Amino acid sequence: PQKTSFHRSQTLDFKNGYAFSRLPREGVGGETLFPNQLSQDELDDLCTKGATLTYGQVKRSAPSRFLPAFVEYDKKVLKFDAYFQEEVATSAEEHYRIRQVGIYYYLEDDSICVIEPVVKNSGLLQGKLMKRHRVPKNEQGDYYHWKDLNVGINLTMYGRTYRLVNCDSFTKVFLESQGIEVNPPEEMISDPYTEHRRPVQKPLKPASPDPFRQFLAYDTKVLRFYAIWDDTNCPFGDHHPCIIHYFLADDTVEVREVRKRNDGKDPFPVLMRRQRLPKVFVDKKKNFPSCVLEITDHEVQEWYSPKDFGIGKSITLLGRTFLIYDMDKFTQDFYREKYGITDFQPVDVNKKPTEKVAQVIPPHNGFGVPEDSLQNCLSLIPKPPRKDIIKMLENNLKVLRYQMALESPVPEDKNRRFILSYFLSDDTISIYEPPVRNSGILGGKYLKRTRVTKPGSTPENPIYYEPSDFTIGSTIEVFGHRFFITDTDEYVLNYLENNAENFPAATLQSIRDHFRPRLTVVETASSGIPKKDLDDLIVEVQKQLKLLEPFNTKQFHEAFHHFDKEGSGFLDKAKFLNVCDRFQVPTSTILLKKVSWKGCCACG
Repeated sequence: PQKTSFHRSQTLDFKNGYAFSRLPREGVGGETLFPNQLSQDELDDLCTKGATLTYGQVKRSAPSRFLPAFVEYDKKVLKFDAYFQEEVATSAEEHYRIRQVGIYYYLEDDSICVIEPVVKNSGLLQGKLMKRHRVPKNEQGDYYHWKDLNVGINLTMYGRTYRLVNCDSFTKVFLESQGIEVNPPEEMISDPYTEHRRPVQKPLKPASPDPFRQFLAYDTKVLRFYAIWDDTNCPFGDHHPCIIHYFLADDTVEVREVRKRNDGKDPFPVLMRRQRLPKVFVDKKKNFPSCVLEITDHEVQEWYSPKDFGIGKSITLLGRTFLIYDMDKFTQDFYREKYGITDFQPVDVNKKPTEKVAQVIPPHNGFGVPEDSLQNCLSLIPKPPRKDIIKMLENNLKVLRYQMALESPVPEDKNRRFILSYFLSDDTISIYEPPVRNSGILGGKYLKRTRVTKPGSTPENPIYYEPSDFTIGSTIEVFGHRFFITDTDEYVLNYLENNAENFPAATLQSIRDHFRPRLTVVETASSGIPKKDLDDLIVEVQKQLKLLEPFNTKQFHEAFHHFDKEGSGFLDKAKFLNVCDRFQVPTSTILLKKVSWKGCCACG
C-alpha cells in the first residue's frame, strides 16, 4: 500500500530497422527481477501442463479463437411456420380468417420478421407483414430471444398472437444443440372460407367422346408419320417424301412435302392443309352435286383415325396414295400404350442404285479435232483441250515439208502434186496443192491445219501421224484420201540427222537414200569443172534436142531413170548410147566426148 511508483520498463525496441519485443529489465516500479524469470508464453505453457510420471506433461489444446456473434451467425436464420386468426366484421359469409405466415429469426442480431406467402387473387395485402427488427417482449424493455421460441407455443407481437406449428430442419438442430427440447409439430389450420370456395374435382366419365375433353387431354400432341407418295404413273412423276401430321386434339391431318435444296421444284411445303379427311362416304344419289359443296358429317360414314395409320400401310388421302415407312418416337410410344403395338420396324424405301451405263463415245464426224469434239461428250460446257506449252515453245516455226501424189483411179489426178507440212509444235498437218495453169483443177489449200489420225484408231485412243511415219514411197491416208510421198526438202534430212535418237533408223535411211543422187550431182558440179563450161554444154545439148521435132521429153526421162537402177544419176557409155539410139537421137562424136568427159547426165 505504501508503493507509489508503478512505472513499467520498456519492452518494445527497434534493431536494424525491425521492431521486436524483449524481456523487461526491471519490474514494476523499478523492482529487481530474478534472472531465471520465465516469459509469458512459457508461463502459459506451464499452466496447461499436468503432472504425469510416465509420459511427461500432457499438452492441452489452445483456447478457441474468439468470434463475434455477427460473424459466427452470419446468414443463419431460424424459420417457423405459424398462423394467426383475423376477425372479419364486414362479411356475412365469414366471421374470422386464418392467415398462414412464416416467422424468421436472424441469429446475428436477434431480429425478427414476418412474411405471408402471396396468394393470387386473394384480395389481401400480403407479403412482408412485419419488417425485420428486434421485437420487444414486455414493457420492461426486454426483447425476444431464440430461447423464447419453440414449436407449439403462442407468440404475441404487437397485439397479434401467432401459433407456431412447425419449423425447418436447421432450426430443430440448432435448438436441440443449445439444449432446448423441440415440441412435436402441429397441423397447419386452413382458412374455412377458402376451403368452402374451393371447387370439388369429380371424375368426369362422359358416355360419348367429348371434343373439349379431347382438346384438353391431347392439345399440342401430334403423331408424325414418314411416308412416300409415288407419282411415277403421271408424266414427269417422281417419288415425293412427305411427313403426315395427325393432330390428336381435333383428329385433323396435315401433309407436308419434304423439300431438298436445289431439287428443281417449287417451294410449297404444305401438300394438304390441316383438315379432317373422310375415309368412307355415305351412299348418295349420282345426281347429288357433291363436287361443289363442302363435306359435312352427314355425308361421311367414317373419318380417318389413328388406328388407320401404321408402318407399312398404304392410305389414300384425297386421291393420293401414301406409303408409311416410319414414325417418330412419340408416335411409337402412343401406339404402344393405346393399341399394344410393339413392332415398329421401318420399311426400306430407298431406291436401288441403278447400274451405271458405260459411256459410248461416238465416232468422230470429221469436223474439227477429235480431242476438241470429245469434250462435248464429257461435259455440258466443253473446255478446250490442254496443250503442251513447252513443246510449242521448243518447236516453234519448225515445219517438215513433203511432196505427195494422190492415189486415184481418175487419170486427171495422176499429175497432181501436193505439199504436206508437218508442224512440230502441235503435231498438226496441212496440205497445199500448188496451182497449175490450164489444168482444170483449182489449187490452193487442200486441208486446213489439223491433227490426222491413222487408219484403225478409235476415238477413245486416237493414234496420230508422226514424223517417223513419213518415208519416201510410204502411203498416208487423210480422211479417206490416200497419198504417197515422193519427195521432201533438205530441212527434213537435217532435222532427222540432228535428232536421230528420236526416230527409227528406217525413216532416216529412206530420206538419206532419196537425197544420195542429188548429193552426187552436187559433188560432181563442184569437182573443179568451170560452171561456164558446164552451162555451155547444157545449152549445146538442148539445141541438138530441139532439132528433133516432135521429141517426147517425158519418155526420155523415164528411160534414163529406168536404166539407173541404183538411183545414182549416172549411166555408163553403153547404156547412154542405147537410150539415144532408141529415141533416134543423133550422137555427135565431138559432143559425146564432151558429155562423157564432163561425167554428168546433163541432158537428162
